[in-house]
Amino acid sequence: MSAEIKTNLNDSFKAFGQAIAYRLFSSKSYIAMPSKFKGDDRERLESLCLLYGVGLVIFDLNPNEANFNFIMRARSFDPDMYYVNVLAKRLRDNHTNFYEILFD
Repeated sequence: MSAEIKTNLNDSFKAFGQAIAYRLFSSKSYIAMPSKFKGDDRERLESLCLLYGVGLVIFDLNPNEANFNFIMRARSFDPDMYYVNVLAKRLRDNHTNFYEILFD
């Protein structure tokens, strides 16, 4: 599972593009946006998330308490194993200790 979290309301469609890209190597992909995200842009993003199976979460920017609300759950997809292997190889080559923790 992967998530793209944005605090800037103007980055919603950038987040969507990134969430779609994450589907290459992740079974589920989510976008998290601040609860102030409303109006036409939110409606467009919700429509895109519904069409492409990306989950949408809205959160409050309150440092004292985390408050997350699922607007839409992500659909599960099979990751592209070519890209999973490319990323695993890159992890092994650049961060061997972390790779060994994950895969040994």
